[in-house]
Amino acid sequence: MADSTHGTFADVLACASAALRPLCEHLRATIRELHPQCVEVVWPRQKIASFGVGPKKMTEHYCYLQVHAAHINLGFYRGAELPDPQGLLEGTGKALRHVKLADVAATKRAPVQALLRAV
Repeated sequence: MADSTHGTFADVLACASAALRPLCEHLRATIRELHPQCVEVVWPRQKIASFGVGPKKMTEHYCYLQVHAAHINLGFYRGAELPDPQGLLEGTGKALRHVKLADVAATKRAPVQALLRAV
């Protein structure tokens, strides 16, 4: 979905360092593999690609990836409700939680995969 507010996944990759681009691509592929019918919406100014069942961020999306200088946040809009026995999720808000990831190997760990499957 691209318009004056939204962009494309290429916009997210353009925000990421060369070292983080493979991580962004891998996360996106993993989310799409686990949730093939997901809707992707990109907000370039926020450096976010968000995924859900429709275009509405806070009511229809379940996870997002956000680019930072040294890591990618894999975030969950209702993360406070997710089972997290490993204590990976960070955040203190009412609903949002995230996991900081710095490489592709981290996304393949069972607890991260379990969070993605639980949404």
